[in-house]
Amino acid sequence: MAARTAALQTRAIWAIAIPAMITNVATALIGVGDMWIVGQLNHAATQGAVDVGARLFAILFTVMNFLKTGTTGLVAQAGTRSGEHEQARLLARGMAIALAIAALLLLAKPWLMPLMLDALGAKADVLTAARTYAEIRYWAAPGVMLNLALIGFLVGRRQMMAVLAIEVGYNLLNVALGLFLALQLDWGIAGIGWSSFAAEYAKLAVLLGFVFLGAKGRARASTMLDRTVLHWDSIRPFLSVNRDLFLRTLVLVLSFAAITRLSAGRGEVVLAANGIIYQMFILTALILDGFENAAQVLNGERMGAQDRAGFAAYVRAILLRGIGAAALVAGFFALAAGPLLESFAATDEVARTALDLRIWLVILPFAGVTSFIFDGVFVGASWTRAMLISMCGAAVVLSSSLYLTWPLGSHGLWASFVLFLLVRAGLQLALLPGRMRQAFDGGER
Repeated sequence: MAARTAALQTRAIWAIAIPAMITNVATALIGVGDMWIVGQLNHAATQGAVDVGARLFAILFTVMNFLKTGTTGLVAQAGTRSGEHEQARLLARGMAIALAIAALLLLAKPWLMPLMLDALGAKADVLTAARTYAEIRYWAAPGVMLNLALIGFLVGRRQMMAVLAIEVGYNLLNVALGLFLALQLDWGIAGIGWSSFAAEYAKLAVLLGFVFLGAKGRARASTMLDRTVLHWDSIRPFLSVNRDLFLRTLVLVLSFAAITRLSAGRGEVVLAANGIIYQMFILTALILDGFENAAQVLNGERMGAQDRAGFAAYVRAILLRGIGAAALVAGFFALAAGPLLESFAATDEVARTALDLRIWLVILPFAGVTSFIFDGVFVGASWTRAMLISMCGAAVVLSSSLYLTWPLGSHGLWASFVLFLLVRAGLQLALLPGRMRQAFDGGER
């Protein structure tokens, strides 16, 4: 018997999307604080080292973001299907996997960290300073992994205001500690590393307190201590979802790396200009990802309730609002791209090259928003294998397009990237009806 269709909660879309947007943008903007602090040290190698170190951990921890994403979708489903008891069991699995990954990362540290620093091109004084920073921050890995699982749990339960407060507080603490340790105590780049380390574990302490204190928290902890929580039959579906998400994220990171590498092959001016466009795209993605969060939670809940009509209604409603938000972002870039790009450019030549590419800032929000939202829909429904297939298909198209459009220069590169985003969305759209039939009409979920 089909479940009763729930009323469409349009306010819930914004209640999840807006705090997620603010959290993402605040994190990105406050992250600039580290670069500003290092700039006060008046040492170019140190500033370059923080950039290298930040990119190292961005790659390493972005690949592990599946812990948050996978936990969010499964917890949202459990909320309407089984209730808080099953949500607590899912959190236990997420935290167990987080600790296992952290242990592997720490064991791999002696060879993984030098390999990544070398791959990022750190040399001489930059390499020495980057190693100092990375040696300290790397030990935050257990905190980072556990925080991803805990944040995913809270997002899946729609506790977005708590997530917003914790994330902004974490970033402010990171900047404040950086100012104190690097400048006041004159610890230099080591102070930046220790500020990130301390802020990560402070965030973990707050999250653990928020999740486990009080009567509900104690009941949650008691459920998590049940030995059956980590039995193989129970944990296997969780591992399957996270494996697919890990591989999907890895393909995405490699696709971004290919674009950066091709830009570098055209010289430092082109690399710098494309880097500015890329950063603007990342800012766009951080804003529009709020709708991906909404889709993860709301479509996950409808999947758990076996509510086909509600699931389809949320797909349409979130897409409509996401496209509207993309139009606002595109409009902003259409009006402000000139002065914005010039303010980021280090030289007039970089500025001219970036300005020649500004049309892509208007196109990228529309190209990206649908694939972002479908990502959220598929995560919420735990259709992670289909997500992986669509990502791999789009990556194949990207590789071919980058080769064919090489003579077009940076315009060919960005045209290929837009095609990559559109193919991802197109493949997900093509897969959606079949997945819905399997999920809601008695087939395999």
